[in-house]
Amino acid sequence: MTEIRGIYTLWLRELKRYIRDKTRIISSFFQPLLWLVILGRGISFSGTIGELSYQQYIFPGIIGQTLLFTSMFVGISVIWDREFGSLKEIVVAPISRISIFLGKMLGDSTDAVIQGVIVLFLGLLLGIQMDLLTFLGALPVMMLITFGLVSIELTIASFMDSLESFGVIQSFINLPLFFLSGALFPIQGESVPSWLQIASNLNPLTYGVDTLRTITLRDAWQPLHPLYYNLLVICCFDAGMIVIGTIAFSRRK
Repeated sequence: MTEIRGIYTLWLRELKRYIRDKTRIISSFFQPLLWLVILGRGISFSGTIGELSYQQYIFPGIIGQTLLFTSMFVGISVIWDREFGSLKEIVVAPISRISIFLGKMLGDSTDAVIQGVIVLFLGLLLGIQMDLLTFLGALPVMMLITFGLVSIELTIASFMDSLESFGVIQSFINLPLFFLSGALFPIQGESVPSWLQIASNLNPLTYGVDTLRTITLRDAWQPLHPLYYNLLVICCFDAGMIVIGTIAFSRRK
């Protein structure tokens, strides 16, 4: 019970910190809006996307982008906690390092999903069809995606001692994850270089974006992989990153 209470407390701490940060919440609304309106409306995309408009095509990708970019704030918060001594108070609590990692991961994953939900509702304002079934299907998928992404950021932060070092490393990882996920352009087809297709297939976010497109666009989207295969890859990625993250976090002095 002590471990469960510790995980819950850390989850609630991260959630309250997010809710109190009004600037972050407001920015989470306007940043996807800029991508969807300016990029989605302003660019005439020539790729093969069937009967979808480009705005419809990138909508699930922008959800994935929101989840990815929100997750990177996790590492920043860990480094801030370390510099101001808050992390020491958490570490000396009578719970294991694994529970501390899981509590922070669940809390920050919840924050990322909340921002993903904001983008979902934003799609309604832009005329993208959405119903309760779509929302209920996208919600657990977003949570699964963020588990692995948040674990990546926590793992990186475990080895970093400064915000500057973390910023360089996370940009080196997050930007390729985003641009190779198919969020902004198709990553399969005869016109796509083979090396780009291989790189995208090695990218876990590719399967998350493809799953979100399958759920939100339904029959209008021909998925790259079967839904069960995408979910299997995402779950394996989550499990692997959680194991790596807990080991890295436990060894941090």
